[in-house]
Amino acid sequence: MRKEKLDPGQGLTERFVRLPDGRRLRAVTAGEGDGPLVVFEAGMSAPAASWVHTQREISARTRTLSYDRAGYGGSDSDTRERTLDRIVDDLTGLLDGLGETRPVVLVGHSWGGPIIRLFAERAPHRVAGLVFVDATVAEIMSARNAKLAAVSFRVMAVLARFGGRGLIEKLTLPHGVSPVISAEDFAIVLRDYACTSAMRAGRREAAQIVPALPIMRRLQAAGTPDVPTVCLQAGRVERGMAKGRLLFNKVAADLMAALPRGRVIVIEEAGHLLPQEDPAAVRDAILEIVDAVAVTP
Repeated sequence: MRKEKLDPGQGLTERFVRLPDGRRLRAVTAGEGDGPLVVFEAGMSAPAASWVHTQREISARTRTLSYDRAGYGGSDSDTRERTLDRIVDDLTGLLDGLGETRPVVLVGHSWGGPIIRLFAERAPHRVAGLVFVDATVAEIMSARNAKLAAVSFRVMAVLARFGGRGLIEKLTLPHGVSPVISAEDFAIVLRDYACTSAMRAGRREAAQIVPALPIMRRLQAAGTPDVPTVCLQAGRVERGMAKGRLLFNKVAADLMAALPRGRVIVIEEAGHLLPQEDPAAVRDAILEIVDAVAVTP
């Protein structure tokens, strides 16, 4: 079924790419120039719109691409299981369909982290730089956490169906959104996030967390390509995360210490949703990698 067009935000352009199996993915592009393409990969249950503010800022310097994974926003759903491998197949098909063959800078938030790790393992020659934004690591995941994620998406799908968008916003961002994100941009985020389709898509991805754990451990042990890499981590300890946050940030620091050109930055006052809570920190980390790529021989 053909989906209606969605306003991607001021200065951003919506386009559709057909994958080899016939499904369409909705892509959002902006920017120009000869610099590296910056590709944004969102977290579980999050659409392309979650990057709207940051994508516009980065597009002032270089070309950018965000997209709705299968089932989100304007993208077609997928009849197959939404495994990490399947998601990376789609990302590869998207870049191929757009004719993007040069190395790109990959930015992955939350579940987007394992996605860009697997892409980098498969095609290291297509990666110019990496930015991990509080990216999921195997050590903080478990069957229990996977079940909790699936349940939370089911609950929020019900809330969305019965007009509970405001409650979804409060549950997801209890500390609010950064004042630099305009009301217009945040309305776009909520339109594509606080809806039943996004929560259903998130639940389907959550069902693949446990099967993905061996892959995630292997990817973390193998490391990423020797390219400029930054890992942004949240510093605020959320409820129930006293031990988990310390472990999360330690693992991230260890992963970056193993990379010749990797470093970790902890944003002490921010929580997991860094792109909405501290978009300036996310922007600066991405531009650091864009600049490093520009001077790399």
